[in-house]
Amino acid sequence: MDRLHERQDNRESREEHQAILDWLTPIDYITQQSDFISRRQAGTGQWLLDSAEFQNWIGIEKKTLFCPGIPGAGKTILTAIVIDDLITRFANDPTIGIAYIYCNFRRQDEQKTSNLITSLLKQLTQGLSSLPDSVKSLYNSHKDKRTRPLFDDILRTLQSVASIYSRIFIIVDALDECQVSNGCRMRFLSEMFSLQAKCQASIFATSRFIPEIDEKFKESIRLEIRASKQDVQRYLDGHMLQLPGCVLRNSKLQDEIKAEIINAVNGMYVTPQIPCNYHLYLIGSYLHSFTWIH
Repeated sequence: MDRLHERQDNRESREEHQAILDWLTPIDYITQQSDFISRRQAGTGQWLLDSAEFQNWIGIEKKTLFCPGIPGAGKTILTAIVIDDLITRFANDPTIGIAYIYCNFRRQDEQKTSNLITSLLKQLTQGLSSLPDSVKSLYNSHKDKRTRPLFDDILRTLQSVASIYSRIFIIVDALDECQVSNGCRMRFLSEMFSLQAKCQASIFATSRFIPEIDEKFKESIRLEIRASKQDVQRYLDGHMLQLPGCVLRNSKLQDEIKAEIINAVNGMYVTPQIPCNYHLYLIGSYLHSFTWIH
């Protein structure tokens, strides 16, 4: 009977835990992360993980790595690669917290400053084995009245939860797509840097080249994102089997196709905004030209 009661108590505790997390925010970026990382061609993005800038960032606490890039450079896929690397690297260290956000201009209504901060709070809370008292207190003070916490209350709770970890990583993709109205983007950046100063946070962020965003990161480690020839080569190698048999039987033609496309992409890669069919379209265009020429 004691074991039965213990299992029931554990189940109720897990249910309460999940209910509080859902109450904080229903927004969850795990599905997006899984989708983006599944699009990675094996071996791509390794240049970023091996770079001196990334190694410096990951090796020293409270550093910021800012990675700007042109539209289509592959910022989102590379962000997913960074997140996946961090999750794998610190899988066995419960003292390390990881939280990430994928900004999207199509979801600006749900990506207000308070929602973004609450999402960070939810993810860092999820990483703990038990609910912190500060989160329980926040929930209990609002559940009966069915009210939502004030922004300052969320911030204080986030700082309290973040301080439980020895170090936290915050990853934000596409800051340029973060809501601009009512000063949302600048407020969010300010709160991130404030959290960094107080809680040993390491920040990784990507964006298009936007002057007001660049200004916020002028003191940060900087690494421009461009599709490397090696990454495009790996991607094309992985999709050659989709070409007609006449191409697959001609290794010289395959090399010509890959060389032409690597030159044509000009720093662009495959992103959620530029699906893999883009490179297949380039392949088709080149094949069409080849047919007429030969």
